[in-house]
Amino acid sequence: MGNKFWFYTGCFALGLVIACAVFAPLLAPYDPTQQNLENDLLLHSPAHFLGTDKLGRDILSRTLYGSRISLLVGISTVLASVTIGFLVGSLAGYYGGWVDHILMRLVDILMAFPGILLAIAFTAVLGPGLDHVVLALCLISWTGYSRLVRGEILGLKEKDYIQAARAIGCTPARVIFGHLFPNLLPPLVIQATFGLAAAIIAEGSLSFLGLGVEPPTPSWGSMLSEGRQFLLVAPHLTAYPGLAIMITVLGLNLLGDALQDRLDARGN
Repeated sequence: MGNKFWFYTGCFALGLVIACAVFAPLLAPYDPTQQNLENDLLLHSPAHFLGTDKLGRDILSRTLYGSRISLLVGISTVLASVTIGFLVGSLAGYYGGWVDHILMRLVDILMAFPGILLAIAFTAVLGPGLDHVVLALCLISWTGYSRLVRGEILGLKEKDYIQAARAIGCTPARVIFGHLFPNLLPPLVIQATFGLAAAIIAEGSLSFLGLGVEPPTPSWGSMLSEGRQFLLVAPHLTAYPGLAIMITVLGLNLLGDALQDRLDARGN
């Protein structure tokens, strides 16, 4: 019962954020970049339910549109990282030997650097931008998936059905994608769920430092950065984007934990 509760709670939180991102043009009362200096730093009002920022832009509209950036960066990063990690991990685990040695040493080198610092350095060199953020986060994210896939394949490739597939002449590609991939899918989905949460936090961190999407595009991280100088007089500038990040990440972590418990229960 408890597992189901957290599973549905995580699904609800994630579904809420996705709905806000998809229907942002319909839900947002204003253009997120529309400025009105006469209404700057409003706390709450009938016209601006969540208040306004220092340029008079509506916080509710910017928060809704900011969910689009976070989900776009997170999903793009996870899809690219899973693809790269699966290919690298599959080659290393299936062939072993010098292929495994070279690929895993590359993974070890990348994992030796603190991930967020490597992303900061990468985006600092290339400059801010949505595509640069995704590239930077992919650079630090695919290694975890490759190690997961390699470890799973090392345990699976000695199974009888894999040996039988190889004995009847199945190509390595058919063995990997036709026989190994279905068994790798559950742990990859769990890892991707946690990875999506980590990517959203990383995107927020880069945007907070001015290395994410360029203004005036709304981003939760940039909204936090803009509001920190007004914490005492206008705490809503940081409260609402911070709450949005918390709900999204908490929902993904709850969903990931519930999926992991279900997988372990089926495995046992």
